[in-house]
Amino acid sequence: MTENEISKIIVNTCYEIHVELGPGLLESVYEEILYLELKSQGLKVERQKPVQVVWKDQIVGEGFRSDLIVENRVIVELKSVEAVAPVHKKQLLTYLKLTDLKLGLLINFNETLIKNGITRIVNKLL
Repeated sequence: MTENEISKIIVNTCYEIHVELGPGLLESVYEEILYLELKSQGLKVERQKPVQVVWKDQIVGEGFRSDLIVENRVIVELKSVEAVAPVHKKQLLTYLKLTDLKLGLLINFNETLIKNGITRIVNKLL
């Protein structure tokens, strides 16, 4: 399955969740539900996976915990905020670089229309 195919499943699932629940819940609630829904569709999903930072061949510590990594190919960073800040997009790009993954989805559930809360971030995606 390609990154784009995985992305389509994730986006459609987020749409279904958002239609049912709407905006305004805690990020952790959306994360848990999205995790359960993607798993129920047969996808491999890792939640709150710690990612180490390597500097000059030395592990220097945990850089971040990914909200979700789907099929070892797509990072999903969830938000439930009034507005996504430019730094959120830059953070996701950094996460992609640290994991050597090519596609990330930044999803803000705190939007009236979920399509306005979805941003694709790419790292050398062909």
